[in-house]
Amino acid sequence: MHEFVQKRNEKLAPIVVANLKRHFFDAYSCATSAEAKILALSLIPAGSSVGWGGSMTLDALGIKDDLRAGDYRLFDRDLAKSPDERVELMRGALTADVFLMSSNAISADGQLVNIDGNGNRLAALIYGPKAVIVIAGMNKIEATLDLALERAQTVAAPINTGRFPGKSPCRTTGVCARCFSEDSVCATVAVTRFSKPANRVKVILINENLGF
Repeated sequence: MHEFVQKRNEKLAPIVVANLKRHFFDAYSCATSAEAKILALSLIPAGSSVGWGGSMTLDALGIKDDLRAGDYRLFDRDLAKSPDERVELMRGALTADVFLMSSNAISADGQLVNIDGNGNRLAALIYGPKAVIVIAGMNKIEATLDLALERAQTVAAPINTGRFPGKSPCRTTGVCARCFSEDSVCATVAVTRFSKPANRVKVILINENLGF
């Protein structure tokens, strides 16, 4: 990563962490992905049931392998043997002790912005799991809530749509068409203004550009 991007991240991260804490999130900043993974694992008590949403950030972190090797009960959707089993594991994850995910965008004033097709990730963020751990690179930070919403729909969604089958316009053009395609991954948009109960949602920022 370019040194000037790194310097920007280092200066901005503590400001965003402070704003997240003002909004009752349990917030942290880590210099590297390796530090973020160690911190995230330390926040998951042994014996916990754990699930996760689809996330390139989690994949890049490699944290799923650590969970599989640890003392946890997993709703491991990635190891499902059939589409029906995958759906059941995704539903089960809504009852987990801990749910892991990333965020499509975060405003500098401390609000999370996420957009989803099926909605399982947003459902878990909003209600269900006892704790939610959100891990995000500093590339997800936008100066305002409006820009965070714009990022979620025009940057994250067109990239993420490539992970799924379908014929939404942005799969062809790479540009958001504000469509209502049946295959759109933009069915639901959620803005999490603050964590309720306080500290239920834990946000780990990584001072790197990571994920989409």
